[in-house]
Amino acid sequence: MAEVAIRVNDLCKSFMVGNEEVKVIKNLSFDITDGEFVSIMGPSGCGKSTLLYMLGALDKPTSGDIYIYGKNYNNMSNKMLAKMKRTMVGFIFQFYNLVPNLSVEDNILLPLLIDKQDVRKYKDKMHDILELTGISHKVKVTPRELSGGQQQRVAIARSLMINPKILFADEPIGNLDMKTGIKIMELFVEINKQYKTTIVQVTHSEEAAQYGDTLLRICDGVIQKRIKIR
Repeated sequence: MAEVAIRVNDLCKSFMVGNEEVKVIKNLSFDITDGEFVSIMGPSGCGKSTLLYMLGALDKPTSGDIYIYGKNYNNMSNKMLAKMKRTMVGFIFQFYNLVPNLSVEDNILLPLLIDKQDVRKYKDKMHDILELTGISHKVKVTPRELSGGQQQRVAIARSLMINPKILFADEPIGNLDMKTGIKIMELFVEINKQYKTTIVQVTHSEEAAQYGDTLLRICDGVIQKRIKIR
């Protein structure tokens, strides 16, 4: 039986709007297994991005528990959570979040520099990741010289440098045309297969969701369906 990468128990998230409590996530419970590629879909405002941010410890739930490889976020100090986010998970966003005045190479190495790692030890790994993402010829340019698809490949390469066990992606092809988006989704499939990386993506795209193993359909803060794609 595959190891559970993420376990969610009775997860709730509420926001106060004036004097009214608005429940965005309502008592969700589910597992994501190690190496699974999960797509989360639903209408705007249904809570899917909020859920993703809680899974990646970028936001805190109102109540409930999230476990990452058996460790409960609620039992982790801020220091432990910060280390987990630096060493175990990668984040990919719709707007790339690259540093505009740094070269592609420096953007990719940034997580290692922040973690005070010796980047010289990662030379071979970086070469492999550059080959996988298809941006070896762009390492010395800055993000403003790249297309949207190329910028997203840099963001993906950056996230892979820490060898994450889980990748969280929030609308990763939301800013891209269909042809470029397909290439990015194919890259995610290759990462999932080659590195056995667990991938959790939020998407509006039915086509993008079909590249994963499992589809979670969310509406009004609850899971309507869990569909096995492959």
